[in-house]
Amino acid sequence: MTFKPLTFKGGVHPPHNKHKTEHLALKKAKAPGMVIIPLQQHIGAPCEPLVKVGDEVKLGQKIGEPKGFVGAPVHSSVSGIVKAIEKRPHPGGGLVQSVIIESDGLDTLDESVKPIGRLEDLSADQIKNIMREAGLVGMGGATFPTQVKFSPPPDKKIDTVILNGAECEPYLTSDHRLMVERPEDVVKGIKAMMKAVNVDKGYIAIEENKPDAIKAVAEAAKGEQNIRVVTLKAKYPQGAEKQLIKACTGREVPSGGLPMDSGVIVNNVGTAAALACAIDTGMPLVERIVTVTGSGVKEPQNLIVRIGTPFAEVIEQCGGLEDNVGKIIQGGPMMGIAQYTTEVPVIKGTSGILILKEEDLGLRPELPCIKCAKCVDACPIGLMPTKLEGFAQKGMVKEAEEYNAVDCIECGSCSFVCPAKRPLVERIRLIKADILAERRKAKQA
Repeated sequence: MTFKPLTFKGGVHPPHNKHKTEHLALKKAKAPGMVIIPLQQHIGAPCEPLVKVGDEVKLGQKIGEPKGFVGAPVHSSVSGIVKAIEKRPHPGGGLVQSVIIESDGLDTLDESVKPIGRLEDLSADQIKNIMREAGLVGMGGATFPTQVKFSPPPDKKIDTVILNGAECEPYLTSDHRLMVERPEDVVKGIKAMMKAVNVDKGYIAIEENKPDAIKAVAEAAKGEQNIRVVTLKAKYPQGAEKQLIKACTGREVPSGGLPMDSGVIVNNVGTAAALACAIDTGMPLVERIVTVTGSGVKEPQNLIVRIGTPFAEVIEQCGGLEDNVGKIIQGGPMMGIAQYTTEVPVIKGTSGILILKEEDLGLRPELPCIKCAKCVDACPIGLMPTKLEGFAQKGMVKEAEEYNAVDCIECGSCSFVCPAKRPLVERIRLIKADILAERRKAKQA
């Protein structure tokens, strides 16, 4: 175990605001009477439905199959009747084709849900197949299909797996409580991931503001010679892939590259625990831990919620909303997505539901840039956010590309420190989209 906190250059120190839930034990949420299962809960092509209206389905049954390699199947989180297959609001934005299932309250298990066997007896290919069939994705919010991450091209030699237990996003404590209460699953999950790519070096990285999680995971990993529990400085965005790799290994991901280009695969501790559960029980990803917190909810909690449960039901189980709510966010305040309705469902990437009162939003008018360079100092990638924002405002796509805009990880550190309250990350995100669109056009041509 590493005691000296590791870190990276740049970053910011937003208030943690984790005190409301960091010491609250996990609690099983009530099963919903109706679930909305979006057929796209991952990066990649959406799933095709395997059921039709009127079909009976069981808990854990596969109800959606991805079209391509980059995808993850979806499963029913209840047993019951398919009432509709139609477009519904999605917490990631827009309308997404979804399977609406009315629960019969019985939770009848699908026949496919059964223990798979001992990890020691599984091959690398079998573990990757379990990842796929369980519908595993990055549960920190990115939702990249797990089996795709663990199937790198032959020329990409992987030698290290890092589990992200930093949870640097303010307010959120779902990963924290998982590591405190189920550390054995986290350790078993990283062992399975290491076996999937045949590596003998693994890190479980946890920020120093979670001493109980560090202690619990270190105890669970005792005797595991190839797994190190490392302590990270509490700094945002310490949980970003490139920053984790830099802190743990000293390596840098090349510009425009992926973690695999530095020989590393990074995954969330929640994904590792879900993999351990899939091996032990055969249950696919049908529930996840969700932190419900903020000044706008009456009883903040860490709930184990079925995938597809509407936000409104989850919030109701936490005592409902306070008066004068100003914003509801999926995720945390730095990289989360504001919602226009509470009828969106919990999905695989819903790590938290943050509800803030109007007075806590800190909204201020945008002012002219004063050239203070705070955004440059804060950028964990070493970019020039103020320059990129200027290119974005003028539509200067080529110039933004030359200044490596596509390397921006959209963490929001620049916007956080800007004294002029300029929406830097939002504008950089737009110019990034323009650059990628231009690249697609050139490739097609």
